[in-house]
This record gives sequence, structure tokens and C-alpha cells, in this order.
Amino acid sequence: SVLSDIDVSYKTIERLYSDEEILLALHNLHIIILRKKGVHNPDVSGDGTGYSLTISKHYASVAAKEKDDAKELKSESNETGNKETKKSKSAKKAFVYSFKWIDIGTKMYVSFGTSLRSEREAYDKANKMLDATEMKINSVRLDRYYSFPSDVDRFPGAKVYVFPRKNATLKGSWKWKRTMIDFVKNTPSYLEHYFQRENSEAGWSADKRRFGWGIAQRRDDRIDTADFCTELWHNLFQLGS
Repeated sequence: SVLSDIDVSYKTIERLYSDEEILLALHNLHIIILRKKGVHNPDVSGDGTGYSLTISKHYASVAAKEKDDAKELKSESNETGNKETKKSKSAKKAFVYSFKWIDIGTKMYVSFGTSLRSEREAYDKANKMLDATEMKINSVRLDRYYSFPSDVDRFPGAKVYVFPRKNATLKGSWKWKRTMIDFVKNTPSYLEHYFQRENSEAGWSADKRRFGWGIAQRRDDRIDTADFCTELWHNLFQLGS
């Protein structure tokens, strides 16, 4: 308004977050940036976090409590479980879950996904976007939350590094078996690759310091767009580095 002498309502800006042409432009910009940086067959790391939709709750503390509640639900009665489920759903509305794949070599985000329901759903959406890029992934790193045989099998052409759960077994595909054998027989080398996950944690930390810990949008589609913009800003910073 200062530059153009044209008054622009905040509602006009809000509607841009739902504009399909804007989303198309953001997607094209994402692909152009990756190509310009030379991201083709990346070694990726994946991790999730949450952005607050309110100013009264902090994601880390609520997320930890939700995981504890989820464990308790397994041993409680159906009646108690229903009550806890309702409580959990109510708490989740205070946050949006975001999962991003980052290329270790360039520190560029390759894909992302958001969800108001769970980090797992955000992970699934990020994988769909990753598939849409048609990139051949060389290697994958995931934390214990995704250390299931199905998660390893999700990337048939890539080397997958996961930190197995305490009750992990060799039951599963041959790819899963080979992953667990590699973890046991070549532990130092395996962990050296696995702990490159720190790139994901460093990316989240940098983003939240630059762009804040919350998302101001409330509608699902606008929340996705806001997170997409954060992802693009991150890549633009890396493009200039």
C-alpha cells in the first residue's frame, strides 16, 4: 500500500493462499530451484515437527504428552480409551504437523507434507510429493518412529538407514532383513550414515529461527500453502549459499 497507494485488505492476501494458480506457481518455483541447484539423485534425510496454531501451547511438550497418552491407550478399557482419543484430537488442533525430506548434499528440501491429524499423515503426503518429482533417491534416513519393515520397503531402489526399535525382529521382506543385518554387522559405518539425520534437525532449527514457530493460517489448504512458502524460503536461502 505504501508503494502503490492502493489499499489492500488482509482478506485479499488470505485468499491468495487458496488460489490454485498461486499453488501452481509455487510448485513450479520449487522444481526450478531444485534443478538450478542440481538436485537429481539425492541422499535424503526425513524428519517431522509441528507448528503452533495458537500462542498458548508449545509443540514439543504437547507432542511428548500425546505419545505418552498413545502408549497408555493400549492398556486401558474401551471407555477410557474413547475419552483419551477425544482429548488427543482436541490437542492436535493446536498444531499442524509437518514432515520434510532434505537433500544432505545441498541442504535443499526435496518435498514436504502437512497434516492436522498426525505426523504420519504428513509423512505420507511428503512421500507423494517426492514421487511426483520423479527423482531417483540414492539413500534414506529415518528415525525410530518410522523404523518398520513397510517404511524400509517404501524405497525399493534406495539404501535405507533406520534406527531399529527395541522389539525389532527379522520378520519382513529381504530388504528389511538386509537392513537389520547391516545394522548388526557394520554398526559403526551404518550409524555414521544414519546420524546424517542431523541435517533435518538443523534445517528445522534454522527455519523456526528465521520464520517463527507458528502458522497464522487456519484453513487446511491455506496451512499447506503457508508451509510450502516456508519450504521455498529455506531453499532460496540455500540457493544463494
